[in-house]
Amino acid sequence: MRIFGFLAISVLAGCVAEPDVSGQQLFTDNCAACHGITGIGDGVAAPALSVTPPDLTGLTARNSGVFPRDYVMSTIDGYSRGTHFAPDMPAFGEGDLGDVVIVENPDGTGTPIPLDLIALADYLESIQR
Repeated sequence: MRIFGFLAISVLAGCVAEPDVSGQQLFTDNCAACHGITGIGDGVAAPALSVTPPDLTGLTARNSGVFPRDYVMSTIDGYSRGTHFAPDMPAFGEGDLGDVVIVENPDGTGTPIPLDLIALADYLESIQR
C-alpha cells in the first residue's frame, strides 16, 4: 500500500508547485559534504564525523531490490531514526522543505509531504546501483 501512496505523490506533485530546486541540487547543497557528491559516503566532512556516512547508492540493493522510500524520507526528515544514526545527521524536517502535497493514506487520512523531500528521495532513487 505504501508503494501506491508514493506513486500517488508523483501524480499529485504534478498538480502543485514544483520544488524550488532539483533533488540533485538539494543533495549537493545539503548532503554531499558528508555523503559525497556521488552518494557513496566519501564527502569532505566525512572524516570528521562520529560515524562514517553510509553509501546511499546501495539502498535498493540492501532492501531486496526495492527502493525504501518511506525509510529514506523519514530518515532525511528526522521523523523516524534508530539509535544507530549518528548525531551528526541533521533532521532536515526542522527546516523549511518547501510546499507540501497531501498524500492520502489507506485509512483515509492525509499526510503532508514536502515537495523538496520528495525531490530529494527521487534523486536518491535515481543514483541506485
